[in-house]
Amino acid sequence: MMWAVVLALLLERFLGYPKLLQENIGHPVEWMGALLTKIEASLNIGDIEPLRGKLRGGAALLLLLVTVAVPIFLVSWLLTQFVFGWVINALLAIPLVAQHSLRKHVKAVSKGLSSSLGEGRNAVSRIVGRDPANLDESGVARAALESLAENTSDGIVAPVFWYALLGLPGIAMYKAINTADSMIGHKSERYLHFGWAAARLDDLVNLPASRLTGLLFATTAAINERGMGLAALNAMWRDASRHQSPNAGWPESAFAAALGIKLGGPRSYDGARVDLAWMGDGREDLTRRDIDMGLRFFGTAMTLLFGLCLLLALIF
Repeated sequence: MMWAVVLALLLERFLGYPKLLQENIGHPVEWMGALLTKIEASLNIGDIEPLRGKLRGGAALLLLLVTVAVPIFLVSWLLTQFVFGWVINALLAIPLVAQHSLRKHVKAVSKGLSSSLGEGRNAVSRIVGRDPANLDESGVARAALESLAENTSDGIVAPVFWYALLGLPGIAMYKAINTADSMIGHKSERYLHFGWAAARLDDLVNLPASRLTGLLFATTAAINERGMGLAALNAMWRDASRHQSPNAGWPESAFAAALGIKLGGPRSYDGARVDLAWMGDGREDLTRRDIDMGLRFFGTAMTLLFGLCLLLALIF
């Protein structure tokens, strides 16, 4: 099984999800999102009291997971009957890992800033939920780096973790949970109760990967400069629990310390100011060069992740 993980990581890093498939059949996450949209439209209706809303939301999440799990379990079992079934298994896992696309989208922010602040704002608006209109160059760079740190955890390390642990069903069900959280797991009036189960389960399944991602960034910092690895570990210990998310603070604080910058802090969502804790104790004023440095750190961390998976494949 670990050899399938190694192959999927290697191919996805350099090739990503083929554009031809995207244009003709879409993406598996889009399929999950479309299914959840139909389920939610049927169950999240009218004004209902909190407990019933949570129960309906839990039922929607369960229906999504069962619908995803049953065919994936069957396909996974069938592939074990063939000598090279593990290769097909790896190919099927590629769309559910996001190394290639994450690097591409964050690099686009740096490229945008090299042209103009407006281009940078436009590029960063594709990967973050905060209001980009009033962000200066430092704000755009910080938003891009925070997205890079957090999505390294829930877009790459977490899927790989569950793939290594539970195979193709594990990575598929993780992506279903993560997709549900992104769609209905926020605290708007419509989803405050209905999305409760999705948000809580997403927090749970991301817990191990967020810590592992922080350690990968700390190791990257240690490789880059003597003493920075310890600084990243100290930042995680000090700052991670101050984040509003039980998981995002771990990769963000380690990444901030590794780069010698601050992440987090105040920002605006839908015109409303939100005061978040700072992660790290370095520079506040950032530039596109910090994005470029962050991408180099990201590349090293992904090489470390690949090396870890390769070591486990050789051992087991």
